Amino acid sequence: MKLGRIQGKVWATVKDPKLNNCTLYILQPVDEDENPIGMAQVAVDTVSSREGDLVYWVGGGEATLAFPDKQIPSDVTIVGLVDRMDLKKL
Repeated sequence: MKLGRIQGKVWATVKDPKLNNCTLYILQPVDEDENPIGMAQVAVDTVSSREGDLVYWVGGGEATLAFPDKQIPSDVTIVGLVDRMDLKKL
C-alpha cells in the first residue's frame, strides 16, 4: 500500500458499467513526509474519502479486487483513510 493525497474529483458522463456508483478522484502519491512523488492519477474510491484527505491506495492487479462482490477496471484504488501517522525519525 502507498500514501496519497486527494486533490479533486473526476466527473464522467460515460464510464464502464462496472464503475457505476463508484467515485473517481485525482490522487497525488506522496512519501511519508507528505511530499508529492510521481504523477497524479485517477483512483476509484472505496472508503468515502474527500478532497484533501490523506489515504492509502493499491495499484495494479490488487486495485481490481477492492470490492468483494465485483472486479473493477482500475489501475489505482483507494482502500483506506489515514487517521494518524507516527513516524520515528532516525
